[in-house]
Amino acid sequence: MTAVAPKVEKEEEQVVNPWEVSAGKGGIGYDKLVDQFGCQRLDAATIDRVARLTGRPPHRFLRRGLFFAHRDFNEILDLYEKGEKFYLYTGRGPSSESLHLGHLVPFMFTKYLQDAFKVPLVIQLTDDEKFLWKNLTVNESKRLARENAKDIIACGFDVEKTFMFSDFNFVGGAFYENMVKVARCVTYNKVVGIFGFSQEDHIRKISFPPVQAVPSFPSSFPHLFSGMEQLRCLIPCAIDQDPYFRMTRDVAPRIGCQKPSLTESRFFPALQGESTKMSASDPNSAIYVTDSEEEIKKVNKYAFSGGQDSAELQRELGANLEVDVPVKYLNFFLEDDDDLEQIKKGYGDGNLLTGKVKNLLGDVLSELVKRHTRARAQVTGDG
Repeated sequence: MTAVAPKVEKEEEQVVNPWEVSAGKGGIGYDKLVDQFGCQRLDAATIDRVARLTGRPPHRFLRRGLFFAHRDFNEILDLYEKGEKFYLYTGRGPSSESLHLGHLVPFMFTKYLQDAFKVPLVIQLTDDEKFLWKNLTVNESKRLARENAKDIIACGFDVEKTFMFSDFNFVGGAFYENMVKVARCVTYNKVVGIFGFSQEDHIRKISFPPVQAVPSFPSSFPHLFSGMEQLRCLIPCAIDQDPYFRMTRDVAPRIGCQKPSLTESRFFPALQGESTKMSASDPNSAIYVTDSEEEIKKVNKYAFSGGQDSAELQRELGANLEVDVPVKYLNFFLEDDDDLEQIKKGYGDGNLLTGKVKNLLGDVLSELVKRHTRARAQVTGDG
């Protein structure tokens, strides 16, 4: 009789790019991404250096490893230590009426960086990108950009040091000149290799990456940075945006520009678990900045729990904190480190039940959303 080899299930390959994030049952493999993308880990020495240079405690996103990777961040710190400035660049692709909490993460961290280092900031609204990738009209894309701009303004950036623009309204002039310089340096095969475009993709998708690349060059903004063409740029973003800036960093020296530096974050998980990012198209996967206190209670129903199936088992075995979404959300938004550790210890030991932890999270998120709502109400005009 011939022995039959046991069937081995193929491990699901993770996909991480600017338009798709998916992983197997184990969630996103961040160590694998660091190796695959060729970025560096943010280590304790760099975080301590940020605290020393800015004279303020590191943001909780740094303390807790939520911004975990970087490209040449230490070069930015070297410049700052010598008394030289840099500028920040971040952005938003407006595909929904309002932001969910995952969208807020890079803006919250960018505000911290602007306040800590006292530097200028440019914010790009890629309404053209969302027209190209989503089933949206130009007018709808522009309308969503205006609505999202109000939520971004509500984050509290320094208005004297911040310039926000939408691609549909701004691209041209020096910005467009840099776009075509970048485009001429990137072959079709190169852009397919970086972004995974297929022959079915229309040509404007393939030509889009330079649009997101060139805000990292100060010469794209002569009205802001005239005479400062070698000013360095730091980009806080989620790690799925890394392909854009790998391309940008490769091209920059060839067109006489400085390479941008990056700080890169983990993904903010969906309520249902860490295998994917939150989706703007599924209201039950996310908490939105427009959610009411009652709607925020969706965490009780939809937030994936690492707790046990019964109170008795929970008291006996405790929770699996590695997969528990409420704990992951508290890790992002609960400021006090001691409070967070007490919750994690009590929950992991079985002294706290799942319902209690979800209620604690609901209180934290309700207060965050209320603060944001009050700030947004102060935003006037079209953003």
